[in-house]
Amino acid sequence: MFNYSFLWRVNVIGKRLLYLRQFRAACIVGVVFANLISSSAQNSRWADPNDPTAKYMIDLEHQWTDADCNRSMIVETLLADDFLGTSPQGKLDSKQEAVERSKSGKEMARSCQTYEVKVHFFGDNVALLYGSESAIWKTAAGTEHTRKLIWTDTWLKRNGKWQIVAAQDMPAEDK
Repeated sequence: MFNYSFLWRVNVIGKRLLYLRQFRAACIVGVVFANLISSSAQNSRWADPNDPTAKYMIDLEHQWTDADCNRSMIVETLLADDFLGTSPQGKLDSKQEAVERSKSGKEMARSCQTYEVKVHFFGDNVALLYGSESAIWKTAAGTEHTRKLIWTDTWLKRNGKWQIVAAQDMPAEDK
């Protein structure tokens, strides 16, 4: 009679070798993938105060704040067509909605101010701008109130042109 237990042991050992080979291959793939990810990761840097691109973006941020006071239509060129922003009230606004609101002239402010703006670049085509602003707004009842905001704007460079693709505004408390 033939002893089949020997074949069973050979089969178990063969399966273990196969699993070890698969594990080793998975480890190699993982190491290669990790190296590819780390070597292609975006370099980030805070903008130098004299960086011309950062100055350009900050100037446009000032113009956007001032648009609430002077009815400028800077939003038509500043915001990307696929822009989506979050208002201080938590409402999502598209570029079209922002342009329509600016054109309506229903909302008007005075004493618009942009405070310090910081620029953080991620590679050559993405930047986050962090800043704050304030303005005095008139309510429908005719009373005035000061609105202060802290914001983060995401800029993207497409086809050689920098535009804002996302914005997040939040009310700021008086200190």
